[in-house]
Amino acid sequence: MDRDEKTPSRRIARELETVRTMIGMYCDDHHEPSVQLCDDCEELYQYVEKRVSNCPFGKDKPTCAKCSVHCFRKTMRERIRQVMRYAGPKMALSHPVLSVFHFLDGRRPTPENKKTSKDTN
Repeated sequence: MDRDEKTPSRRIARELETVRTMIGMYCDDHHEPSVQLCDDCEELYQYVEKRVSNCPFGKDKPTCAKCSVHCFRKTMRERIRQVMRYAGPKMALSHPVLSVFHFLDGRRPTPENKKTSKDTN
């Protein structure tokens, strides 16, 4: 069965789940704790989701930290770094399965730099 172009691969979906979890941990501890993300954190997640979903490497996408193409705006890159610095160490205890998969994804070889096609913006 062919995957729809808009449907992310299982690995990309898992990466987005990991990021959403990390943003949620950060938001709960730094903003108003609730079931939903605050507006700022939701905005950050939506930005990350759009960028990751449109990655020019597609299913071969490396983790963003190892990527040769930095597609995040500087301000958003700094915001997600802040979230990851805070939530990353806590992930091993609170979400060990996501942590292990993220660690393994980080060990994947970085693909050669591809030219970005016109439709990835």
